[in-house]
Amino acid sequence: NVYRPDETTIVVIGKVTPEQAKTLVTKYFGGWQAMGPKPETLLPPVPLNTAKTVAVPDASRTQVSTTLGETLELNRYSPDYYALQLGNRVLGGGFYATRLYRDLREKTGLVYFVGTSFSVGKTRSSYQVEYGCDPQNVSKARKLVMSELKSMQTTPVSPAELRQAKAMAMRDLPLSESSEGGIAGGLLGRAMADLPLDEPTRAAKKYLALDAQQVRAAFDKWVDLNRFVQVTEGPNPR
Repeated sequence: NVYRPDETTIVVIGKVTPEQAKTLVTKYFGGWQAMGPKPETLLPPVPLNTAKTVAVPDASRTQVSTTLGETLELNRYSPDYYALQLGNRVLGGGFYATRLYRDLREKTGLVYFVGTSFSVGKTRSSYQVEYGCDPQNVSKARKLVMSELKSMQTTPVSPAELRQAKAMAMRDLPLSESSEGGIAGGLLGRAMADLPLDEPTRAAKKYLALDAQQVRAAFDKWVDLNRFVQVTEGPNPR
């Protein structure tokens, strides 16, 4: 019912002409026919979550794995998508060179690792902060995370941070297509997301044009510090 030709995108890359590709695809897939009405495969939007704390006991672990997350109302086509991605690189997208790593790992030694990510789709999106630490440091680390998120909402990032975030974003674009699999995966992903096939080129121009005030405004608009769900796994967190 779902795996059918009118729901399928085929990407062909390598040393091959369009005519050769068409001949080969027609040979193996030309007789594939869709049966019945086209199914609805796109998940509907979900309501915003409310704040909650969930502890998953695991006596076999010595440290606590913590995830702070919330659903977002934006989708992949929001003009704020690029500003959020750029700001995320300031917070946690570059490991040693990011605010959260410096605050939670380098300066205070509260965590073993920390990372942040936006998951943005056609209808559903979320934001997550993850870190691992000793049980007694869970709440201390969360306090610093919230402080940095608040700072992202109220104070524009510095020129040096913005320049570094843009450099990271620009570097990641060609690196994502440094292999045949990367090229094919990028084309397939953009086709499935209804994005232009030259999206990386367009994204580069948008990243370069962004300023610190736009990054601040995007975080202030979309990230709600009062709705985070906290999930911990490991010994009793404190």
